[in-house]
Amino acid sequence: MATVASDVIRTQGLRRTYGTGRGVRAALDGVDLSVAAGELLCVLGQSGSGKSTLLGIVGGLDRGYTGRVDLFGQDISMLGDGELARLRGRRIGFVFQAFHLLPHLTVLDNVLAPALFEKDAIDRSPRALDVLDRLGLRDRAHDTPVELSGGQRQRVAIARALLLEPELILCDEPTGNLDAETGAQTVELFRDLHRDGNLTIVAVTHEERLARIATRTVSLADGRLASAPREGGEAA
Repeated sequence: MATVASDVIRTQGLRRTYGTGRGVRAALDGVDLSVAAGELLCVLGQSGSGKSTLLGIVGGLDRGYTGRVDLFGQDISMLGDGELARLRGRRIGFVFQAFHLLPHLTVLDNVLAPALFEKDAIDRSPRALDVLDRLGLRDRAHDTPVELSGGQRQRVAIARALLLEPELILCDEPTGNLDAETGAQTVELFRDLHRDGNLTIVAVTHEERLARIATRTVSLADGRLASAPREGGEAA
């Protein structure tokens, strides 16, 4: 990766506001954050703290910010919409609390959905089946999401995020819709994916479940960031 100091994500003075006039509200207020390659970063904060806003911006989904955001060493404000879409498609996978599976498609076709936006007509089915096998769902490949449990649907969403072998996974409340047992299993899955694949993972959550497996945690409150130092004493 062509990054400076191996940072996958770097933000400087990141600010995002909503509303106008006296009703303006800062969801993010001067956030400086760096995420090194190979980190599993957990961003903790209560609802309304700015976590999802932060994830949307660093994932290139929200361009209504001020400050600077670098992804893989590139200032994303300098990229056109098509360039940014290609960067997301090639190098970033997303996992959401609500799964966002298409109910009329099979599990396999849901996992294959990101390949629909590729220019090259590559058959990704073998890769999709391999990922489903790794996540214990190969035998459900031809079922539909309605036939699955909540934990299984989340694993399908994770498989979809992994299809194109991204370098960065962004997770928005990935255990938020799961019961305690299934949530714990999902946490362990993220730990295994991080350890085995050397992925960079950023997960935002209001729960503590993911914090125990993170290589580093930071906290957001009222749009401002507080962090523990990285191992070796370097702060975010």
